[in-house]
Amino acid sequence: MPTRDATTLLCVPIMADDPLVAKRDALLAAELGADLVEYRVDNLFHGEGDEEGQRAVLELVEDSPLPCIVTCRPTFEGGDYDGDDSARISLYEALGTSDHPPKYIDVELATYQRSANLRQKVRLAVDHDAQHRDVSTSLILSAHDFEKRPDGLLKILLDMREDGAHKVTKLAYRARSVRDILELFEILRERDRPTIALGMGEAGLASRVLAPKFGAFLTFASLRDESATAPGQPTIRDLLDLYRFRSINAETQVYGVVGHPVAHSKSPLIHNAGFGATGTNAVYLPLPVPPEWEHFKATVLALLHDEHLDLRGLSVTIPHKAHALKLAREQGWGIDPISARAGAANTITKHDDGTISVSNTDGAAALACLRDALTRDIAGAHVAILGAGGVARGIAAALLDTGARIHIYNRTKDNADALASDLRDHLTNGTNLDAAPLEALPDTAHDAYINATSIGMTGGPAPEDAPLQESHMQRLAEQTVIMDTVYTPIDTPFLRQARQNGLQTIDGERMFLRQAAAQFEQWTCQTAPIDAFKAAMRATAP
Repeated sequence: MPTRDATTLLCVPIMADDPLVAKRDALLAAELGADLVEYRVDNLFHGEGDEEGQRAVLELVEDSPLPCIVTCRPTFEGGDYDGDDSARISLYEALGTSDHPPKYIDVELATYQRSANLRQKVRLAVDHDAQHRDVSTSLILSAHDFEKRPDGLLKILLDMREDGAHKVTKLAYRARSVRDILELFEILRERDRPTIALGMGEAGLASRVLAPKFGAFLTFASLRDESATAPGQPTIRDLLDLYRFRSINAETQVYGVVGHPVAHSKSPLIHNAGFGATGTNAVYLPLPVPPEWEHFKATVLALLHDEHLDLRGLSVTIPHKAHALKLAREQGWGIDPISARAGAANTITKHDDGTISVSNTDGAAALACLRDALTRDIAGAHVAILGAGGVARGIAAALLDTGARIHIYNRTKDNADALASDLRDHLTNGTNLDAAPLEALPDTAHDAYINATSIGMTGGPAPEDAPLQESHMQRLAEQTVIMDTVYTPIDTPFLRQARQNGLQTIDGERMFLRQAAAQFEQWTCQTAPIDAFKAAMRATAP
């Protein structure tokens, strides 16, 4: 039967190449709220005959401000130690029988199974039911794969389960996709003893953050981005402050943003701040999903239908907004009018009764921002939308009922034509809408220009570019409104050009906050805490 463990611990791994630096880092980890530290002594102890290295490790453990794990990871399993196994295990035995032993030592299953002699030496160093020596150190038996889900995963788990000497099972492998985390959570649910199950890489972040939800023994967090000991390891500040790690429990509801890329997204920042401000037991995560439809469909359905995960809502960003509507139609989910018009949705909601719906909050948010900035009535205003993707679709669909003259420009004219054709199905008078290639954009005909592409976005294909040429911007009337839907960075090249030419600007943060507030209210049925959203954004502003 699965075991029920105590509160999930937070462990900071420290590469102990320099003992003095390692001690300072351990003190900082304690100050920041860690429960224990892991000393990685791969480069401190060099093998047989290294008495100085062994003394340094013993002193490091003796002076540790927190309970600790000692790990000397060999090169064959992702570490730096290239000495022989017997010397490494002798170090562990010296630690386990010392006056100031570590709380845990970590030994790889591959090492443990290499010979009966090694196995016996490990068992002499740790506490277990058949131990006759007075030792208190416990064994973590581990398996790692930095490239993929390990071959023979089931056999690895069975071999670990058959061993009676270790107190903690650890499994860590590179998550190929977000779907891999569901298997890790299943491993945690079916554990026979305290267990660590982690996905490495960007797709595995959720396994680290949600460790308390599934009763993991511990999760790892680095002191700094550059000191992470595994790919995808969050910092302790992010884990505690951004993801509110200490508040996560078995009842925590899960939300997230799906897209490619999502590392730039500020959605986790504001939605987690919103959950904290409203006392909502929920957490919001970045969930990277490759751009293909098949990946999106498989991932979203797997997450939504996993009864243990309790996923309640998703923000959908580039390039999946059209995919979200396609999936909704295929699955028979509820669809709001703007999404139906636009052919794109940016919000997926799983309701309390189990039904699922999609909606588009981009359009209404953009429309509200435009109304605030235009010096004239939006009816009859000429609005140029630059781009023909999901964001452009939402904005154009919201403008259909305003009487605005909508002009869609895109580098690929076929995409602009396709969007215009889709929207004309919802018009009573098609003359309010036209499409053209970007190079055909006239110089002075429009009251507002909206960048609905990823041009200028950090992490995007053209972060230093703007969708309009400087020479074009110089010829615009000063009452012209320039709006950017990109919010990372807030001050984009497009907006800088506009200000330099004396034009009115709307940054992407304003639209972002409005659409996020609408999402939050759909998901939680609570008024969005806008002040908390803004404070979270300001806290990370450069």
